[in-house]
Amino acid sequence: MKTFGCRCGNTVFFENTKCVACDHELGWCPACQNVTTLLPADGGRFHCGNDSCTSVLAKCHNYAVEHVCNRCCLVPDDSSKPAEFCDYCRFNDTIPDLSVPGNKEMWQRLEAAKRRLLYTLDLLKLPYGKSEDGVPLPLAFDFKADVVHKRKWWWAMGKEERVYTGHADGRITINLREADTVEREKSRVFFQEAHRTIIGHFRHEVAHLYWQMLVQGICEPEFKAAFGDHENPTYADAQQRYYEEGPKKDWQVNYVSAYATMHPWEDFAETFATYLDMVSVLDTALHMRVAESCDPTTADLPIMVERYVSLGIVLNEMNRAMGLIDLVPEILLPPIIAKMQFVHELVRAAAN
Repeated sequence: MKTFGCRCGNTVFFENTKCVACDHELGWCPACQNVTTLLPADGGRFHCGNDSCTSVLAKCHNYAVEHVCNRCCLVPDDSSKPAEFCDYCRFNDTIPDLSVPGNKEMWQRLEAAKRRLLYTLDLLKLPYGKSEDGVPLPLAFDFKADVVHKRKWWWAMGKEERVYTGHADGRITINLREADTVEREKSRVFFQEAHRTIIGHFRHEVAHLYWQMLVQGICEPEFKAAFGDHENPTYADAQQRYYEEGPKKDWQVNYVSAYATMHPWEDFAETFATYLDMVSVLDTALHMRVAESCDPTTADLPIMVERYVSLGIVLNEMNRAMGLIDLVPEILLPPIIAKMQFVHELVRAAAN
């Protein structure tokens, strides 16, 4: 991730909506691909503050009204009505019930993570879109909360009242509970996970979309050679075994996480998510001019892994110095790198 600049010269960041130095409003300009100063224009519109751009912009509805976004829409000319939602918010099919206290704050956290996910997909030139864009598997997001009977809170929730984070045919559902820091940490400890983050959920679930879009019926034999036979055992049987018996013994040698041992689909999703983690870290380090980095959009995988591991050693020790969990918890051994190579080649082919 890059940093950006306000017209006043202050450094601003991807999530910012206001410059703390000069108090100018900020927003993402889709024309010049920057977080830029928003200069007021007629009719509630703005000019991009980038002197080389100066596009006419309108705030996304979720920025202007809900305050959970910071992106703008292009206004082609003074007479044109801009899109209601920005290029990222248009993928939302379901948002939380905003009449419930605290839901908007948690939705805002989900949106921030979603924007970072889509930024990385754009960086890698991975295909995604809605049905009108002509993509084979339209993307959509549902952000939902569990149904709780306020007057019957002692009743156990049935399956129909629970929201399960997951992916189905391009639709990514995220339980709002994942944006609750306390609840998420409880789950992380309960499931003995090294990390449990909102962005991690997005990266994992979008991996299932790309398996369906880029692997299914296209390169399944190569997938089986790298990850195993996804048809035997069935997903349901593998899931039952995992929750009854736990992860495979000595899983760290061949898998990036314990959950990856459940089934080849989950192994792919966890490996793909780790690949996106690596790309994001390397891209950030590149723009921060950290010597150990490389350009993750052009580098070969061995170089990317070498730089990521090198950065991980430094960043993990910095986190430990502050009493925080490791930033890079994975141990990338050759069997895992071989799976990452499959993902790497898949991503590069999709970009081309």
